[in-house]
Amino acid sequence: MIALLLLPLLLPWALPPLARRTVERVRPDIALVAITGASAALAIGVVACLGVLLLPLAVRVPQLAALLHLLQPLQAGPAVLVSTVSAVAAGALAVTLMAAVRGGVAEAARLRAARRRVAGLPEAGGMCVIDDDRPDAFALPGGPRGMDRIVVTAGMLRALDSQEREALLGHERAHLTARHHLFLAVAALAGWCHPALAAVVPHVSFAAERAADEAAARTCGDRRLAARAVGRAALAAGARPSGTERPVLAAGGTTGPVPARVRALLAQAPTRRVVPALLAMILLCSAASVSSAAGAVWLHRGVEIAQGENPSD
Repeated sequence: MIALLLLPLLLPWALPPLARRTVERVRPDIALVAITGASAALAIGVVACLGVLLLPLAVRVPQLAALLHLLQPLQAGPAVLVSTVSAVAAGALAVTLMAAVRGGVAEAARLRAARRRVAGLPEAGGMCVIDDDRPDAFALPGGPRGMDRIVVTAGMLRALDSQEREALLGHERAHLTARHHLFLAVAALAGWCHPALAAVVPHVSFAAERAADEAAARTCGDRRLAARAVGRAALAAGARPSGTERPVLAAGGTTGPVPARVRALLAQAPTRRVVPALLAMILLCSAASVSSAAGAVWLHRGVEIAQGENPSD
């Protein structure tokens, strides 16, 4: 029965190919919500199962065994197997915690650096212009106390004509309006919990960029103009990189596989809402949830037996 708790640790490996097909075939805003939600659900299942698998090792501590009122050793399966799995779970949980702390601290530092860069600059309509010849543009979330801003360099403004600038600014404005940084934050947090979920982060980023591309195309009323703005902005930024590491949560118009974004903009606007890959993600999350719950119930019954009680029905 311990396999019930191991299954949710293996199921996330099925998400990256499903996410790739979803972001290619489903309307971008729907794909963004679906992939991010699946990543979050699977990450919660991973952390919960690691915590439950840690229990057989933890109850060997006399103080914890006394706290749980255990009258006899917890019988969760073959002793060698249970001890090995529990020790591995403890190590994986420690690695996950360290990755989350390290990643969170690094991202907070990048956000503070980006906000210091625009602090004190005049803004008009939520846009700040940095006097920098290197082309760059991104949507900077303001946080709980600050104000969201579109940050663009003078070099980027010079690299585009007036119509292309409006399309690019519409793209960045769409990031802030749709709160895409929250989806990116959830995806990054899930990625720190499991290596398979880390492979899903680029798909979440791509879906966010595609959703902003489509919003910009609707705003300017010209898909070819939006495609030209994205392509020229990416070429300009690639020719003269800024040299500063942009925060993960600060989505930018030059992010991701730009050729794929341009091709999508030159095609018809996506309308498909549901594909088999989307349904498969729902089944994947359901299987992980059911397996986690069944494994937890099984281990809970083992604790009841160790407490000298009859297992609950």
